[in-house]
Amino acid sequence: MTRLDESRPFIPVGIAVLTVSDTRTLADDKSGDTLVARIEAAGHRLSARAIVPDDRTRIYDQVKAWTLDDTIDVVITTGGTGFTGRDVTPEALEPLFEKRMDGFSEVFHRISYDKIGTSTIQSRATGGVANATFIFVLPGSPGACKDAWDGILAGQLDYRHMPCNFVEIMPRLDEHLKRGNPSA
Repeated sequence: MTRLDESRPFIPVGIAVLTVSDTRTLADDKSGDTLVARIEAAGHRLSARAIVPDDRTRIYDQVKAWTLDDTIDVVITTGGTGFTGRDVTPEALEPLFEKRMDGFSEVFHRISYDKIGTSTIQSRATGGVANATFIFVLPGSPGACKDAWDGILAGQLDYRHMPCNFVEIMPRLDEHLKRGNPSA
């Protein structure tokens, strides 16, 4: 179904990783470390990394700032997607989305179901686009980060991935804002 077209060049993208947690630090952030290792192994640039507590305003402010940074093409968050009172990452970030990516959540849950069965429904993983930046909101477990990266993001963030990928449409994410566009 999918393949890599080796005649196309690999194009590295800038990726920021945000861990949402009241308890983790960089020293024990296994989910963030999992994402960073995969980003770097794939040949992409880690443009930024941070940890913020489970606080809507802090999550929103950090991700919004990153979407305004020209060195960042993609933001991946990990943590805060469950149902407890402190899990607020989707509520913090979905208002930022100009376009939701419902298919990301659906495919993530399909992959996750094969590994953890019906427990996948305890995650509210989501994705979208804001300020011409892709945003992916993942659960806070290393396994979920591996599933999302290996099963979805590694391919979609590779320009060689066929029949289509996110990298090839990045230049067009903000075309509605360009001067001379009558629909803007």
